[in-house]
Amino acid sequence: MDASTRQTPLSPWLVLLMATTTGLVVASNYYAQPLLHTISEQLNLSYARAGIIVTTAQASYAVGLILLVPLGDLLERRGLIVTMMLASTVGLLISATATSLWGLLAGTAITGAFSVVAQVLVPFAATLSPVASRGRVVGTVMSGLLLGILLARTVAGALSSLGDWHTVYWVAAALMLVNTAILFRALPRYQQNSGLSYHRLIASIGGLFLHYPMFRQRALLGCLIFAMFSILWTSLAFLLSAEPWGFSDATIGLFGLAGAVGALSARHAGVLTDRGHGRSLTVVGLLLLLASWGLLGLGGRSLAALVAGIMLLDLALQAVHITNMNLIFTLDEDIRNRLNSGYMFLYFVGGAAGSLASAWVYQQHDWRGVIVLGCATGILALLYGLWISRPPNHAVDGI
Repeated sequence: MDASTRQTPLSPWLVLLMATTTGLVVASNYYAQPLLHTISEQLNLSYARAGIIVTTAQASYAVGLILLVPLGDLLERRGLIVTMMLASTVGLLISATATSLWGLLAGTAITGAFSVVAQVLVPFAATLSPVASRGRVVGTVMSGLLLGILLARTVAGALSSLGDWHTVYWVAAALMLVNTAILFRALPRYQQNSGLSYHRLIASIGGLFLHYPMFRQRALLGCLIFAMFSILWTSLAFLLSAEPWGFSDATIGLFGLAGAVGALSARHAGVLTDRGHGRSLTVVGLLLLLASWGLLGLGGRSLAALVAGIMLLDLALQAVHITNMNLIFTLDEDIRNRLNSGYMFLYFVGGAAGSLASAWVYQQHDWRGVIVLGCATGILALLYGLWISRPPNHAVDGI
């Protein structure tokens, strides 16, 4: 471990750069979502098959979380981050030149697997930040990540209207290269050796779920909340491109702004967690997540209700997610990459399952079926969240 790195202050500019990077990198997995109906038309796909694009992105991301993110506990961080970003750029270039579903899936899989570099940056930010401000720093970087997921839709819709869906990937690849160069100059070098071989490092992640009950519980909760997120956003483009709305790609992409407003509203969740309010914040967030589906259920007839539901869902999800992240980062500072890897693996498994189920349900039962699926998942998440957030004398997670 480089002791001098620990003494280097984490400047506001570097926090902003790391937040921007996580947003740009993770956005690569979501450019296709507002374009699914356009891609399905051009490649002659059903809605269910087009949904496989999103599922592939999230599934490959989950694989990368297990196989690549733990390398942060083994290799020098700056070199690892730069290498992974370059590999993700290669995936974007493959997608930019794709003329078939298989080509697009190949590029999506490569980009998805290596865009987990965002999850190397988050614990890196936590490691570099002082303990007193760690929650704020992690909250800022995680807000950048969620904003990237949401604003990817707005950017993709606008660029698709200027060219076609390939244009989105060409521009994304160029931005990724520029960002990589800036990171290479700005990030400090940081080496932390866990003393384990790569195989033992990967195998140790499973042991963390057994060793830390709170880690296991928060990871499963993350799985459920991100499933709800994907249930909404995978089918939203289908709803908005159909009657009575019939919106273009650019207009559909603008709905990502509503989600961004919601995500930014939750940026102080990390500060509240630092002050010991993680339990109550979790319960309130889960109640709001469930309530958001009531508003979204009116989305087939009311745009105002739809926008309000999107904002509420993304606010609540970000609040619970940031709370989860801050709590698990307190467990052991020397294994944060593996803790983050295990947590985000289940998080994106939930996302992939939610995307796949949402596309299939929309194909079979329209928007009403999606709402039922989202409500059912919300009820399950709330019941589980209430159980793990019991008062200290009954709780088993120690928060």
